[in-house]
Amino acid sequence: MNTRIASCLFLFGALLVPAAGHAADAAAPSATTTFVKDSAITAKIKTELAAEKLSSLVRIQVDTDAEGAVTLSGTASSRPSADKAVTIAQSVKGVRSVKDDIKVVADQ
Repeated sequence: MNTRIASCLFLFGALLVPAAGHAADAAAPSATTTFVKDSAITAKIKTELAAEKLSSLVRIQVDTDAEGAVTLSGTASSRPSADKAVTIAQSVKGVRSVKDDIKVVADQ
């Protein structure tokens, strides 16, 4: 009789372990979700930069972190072009801040 009760309790506990693990996973945001969100912001900024059709804007790299902070780096042919890139990045939904690391270099 005791063996039967112990077996039932063991089986019941074994069945609850996956449910407890799933509940713990559901509480924390997924790294995949964060990556997709960051990638979507980066892609949107790059699309907006390409739509401007300024040749200096294609040499600008965009990086977005998990909090929506965007870093723009690379080169631009003029300060107004670099400022335009910053303005475009700031206008994208989900962007919390923009760090301008764009270097201005004259075209050769």
